[in-house]
Amino acid sequence: MQVWPGEAYPLGATYDGAGTNFAVFTEAADRVELCLLHDDGSETAVELRESDAFVRHAYVPGVMPGQRYGFRVHGPYDPVRGQRCNSAKLLLDPYAKAISGTIRWGEEVYGYHFDAPDRRNDLDSAPHAMTSVVINPYFDWGDDRPPRTDYHHTVIYEAHVKGLTMLHPGLPEELRGTYAALAHPAIIEHLTKLGVTALELMPVHQFVNDHRLVDMGLSNYWGYNTIGFFAPHNAYTSWGDRGQQVLEFKSAVRALHEAGIEVILDVVYNHTAEGNHLGPTLSFKGIDNASYYRLTDDPRYYMDTTGTGNSLLMRSPHVLQLIMDSLRYWVTEMHVDGFRFDLAATLARQFHEVDRLSSFFDLVQQDPVVSQVKLIAEPWDVGEGGYQVGNFPPLWTEWNGKYRDTVRDLWRGEPRALAEFASRLTGSSDLYQDDGRRPLASINFVTCHDGFTLHDLVSYDHKHNTANGEDDRDGENHNRSWNCGAEGETEDPEVLRLRARQMRNFTATLMLSQGVPMISHGDEFARTQGGNNNAYCQDNELAWLHWSEDGSDLLEFTRTMVWLRRDHPVFRRRRFLHGRPVEGTHDELSDIAWFTPQGREMTQRDWDSAQASALTVFLNGNAISEPGPRGERIADDSFLLLFNASPGPLDFLVPADHGRQWQVVVDTACPEGVQPGAGTKVAAGDRITLPDRSLTVLQRPA
Repeated sequence: MQVWPGEAYPLGATYDGAGTNFAVFTEAADRVELCLLHDDGSETAVELRESDAFVRHAYVPGVMPGQRYGFRVHGPYDPVRGQRCNSAKLLLDPYAKAISGTIRWGEEVYGYHFDAPDRRNDLDSAPHAMTSVVINPYFDWGDDRPPRTDYHHTVIYEAHVKGLTMLHPGLPEELRGTYAALAHPAIIEHLTKLGVTALELMPVHQFVNDHRLVDMGLSNYWGYNTIGFFAPHNAYTSWGDRGQQVLEFKSAVRALHEAGIEVILDVVYNHTAEGNHLGPTLSFKGIDNASYYRLTDDPRYYMDTTGTGNSLLMRSPHVLQLIMDSLRYWVTEMHVDGFRFDLAATLARQFHEVDRLSSFFDLVQQDPVVSQVKLIAEPWDVGEGGYQVGNFPPLWTEWNGKYRDTVRDLWRGEPRALAEFASRLTGSSDLYQDDGRRPLASINFVTCHDGFTLHDLVSYDHKHNTANGEDDRDGENHNRSWNCGAEGETEDPEVLRLRARQMRNFTATLMLSQGVPMISHGDEFARTQGGNNNAYCQDNELAWLHWSEDGSDLLEFTRTMVWLRRDHPVFRRRRFLHGRPVEGTHDELSDIAWFTPQGREMTQRDWDSAQASALTVFLNGNAISEPGPRGERIADDSFLLLFNASPGPLDFLVPADHGRQWQVVVDTACPEGVQPGAGTKVAAGDRITLPDRSLTVLQRPA
């Protein structure tokens, strides 16, 4: 076999049409072998003799796409000094663009012996390991263009590739649970009818099913256990895992773009699947442990601010290069439109404390590729000081956990929730205005993959996670949920009516709030997980979306609310509301006003009342301060939002000075929620009775 010196850049395996260049960084190694794997179980070892700045490299003519490979790193195994090299372990390429197979769990994939953790384990891991794959980078994108949907037009739909598509009756069985299913007209039609503009996919980077879960007969369904930051997860492919997963993913992105839907990836750059000092040796740990991971003062152990056993070393230039190279790859080569960063506070931990100006954010800020896509932070981790909602830098939007908590509290009847609810409804200026960000920095959500579904939020007071095998100890204990009078499934018609109304309340509130709304997949069908609020290990019908007609009323209502929002810029403000008239509009009314149910303007005493749970909000469509894309003035209809979160019916007086004639366009007390254009006419000074825990929207034409 011919072996040429090759190049140190780019890292990974790069096919050029005649052969493949291999390059891997390791400062710890004495020598590195490239192992080309054959289908009969044998391997051909090629030593990477060339080294530039600790990057070992070689070019091998004739190595074609589909070739499986791995590395064996010869070097010190000395955990006391943070070194864990072991040439008996076949290691994944950190830059692998595709990964084949699954792990066959056993002592072979660990660097130590189970009965003697201090003793090096020299069992060969190759028969049990996943393998890297050389891919063909060429793909016909045709005239694909990123939709580049502005945030104020964005509606995000968080979904799981398998969970969304596995039970869809309109999909061929061989496509269910795959990237190809996302491209199927049945899925795209549902998203477009719903009004979705962005599909946020739960992790599709290659991840690992944990040894513990596999032994329990479970799996890491959610996928927050990454081992390959460049490789699409191979279990979601219908075409094959020798590089075909890359083509299938690209085809799905192309189809979604054709429908005007952006693709956002939920990415996990805060840790890897190798766990703590007792975890397996799969890639980074065996290549250069101390360069990739944050170690404690005793280098045998790992700093863990993620709750998974390890945290990547964010002050390492090689870790930063890995992350930035990965992000750029998914934008430039895979054409994705943005990222949601799991436990993003960990990415800010350059040393120990959370530092929002750490190197990672500096790099993103100046990167000409990554800075131009949607960047969404999950602004917390499990470390000290890890709750950082509102503290991320410009360019970044954030999952607004305070929005979720406050909206839940209001509708379940918690005292002293009204004042903060007003802030959340109007874009959370207390969180985002000081650093120059706008309402669109707030990604608003009531539910997401983590926690109760919308149905379960109104059906359970307590989590029911026994199926996870942890004696109900896992998952959040404080869910801010309310079962509406019965725990779990019930046939009580009054409870069922209240639950349906509460789901409409949450959906309507989400779509009427300033900021960017995010829907959790299946909530439009009232999907249930039987009270399980931590279905991370449930790769089965408990967590999959059932495409049922039973939720058709909620589906239609959700569509109505999404399209009401999309049709009216008054709900999609790009600047914070002022609470005063806007200059140049010839309108003496302020852009927003707050009223008690009795029709008088809210006072501080009203806001401070512990029992306050109802209000009217006036949104002035004639007082939108921001201009259109060509500098034109934007004008819209005006709206009155009537919120009654109290446990009894309330009379609301329509304010006298903010419009003479109104029409009811939304009424969550009605099963169908009222369709726009078909509602009751209401005049200034009229009284409207809102049933307990309901929301009504009145519209006045511009």
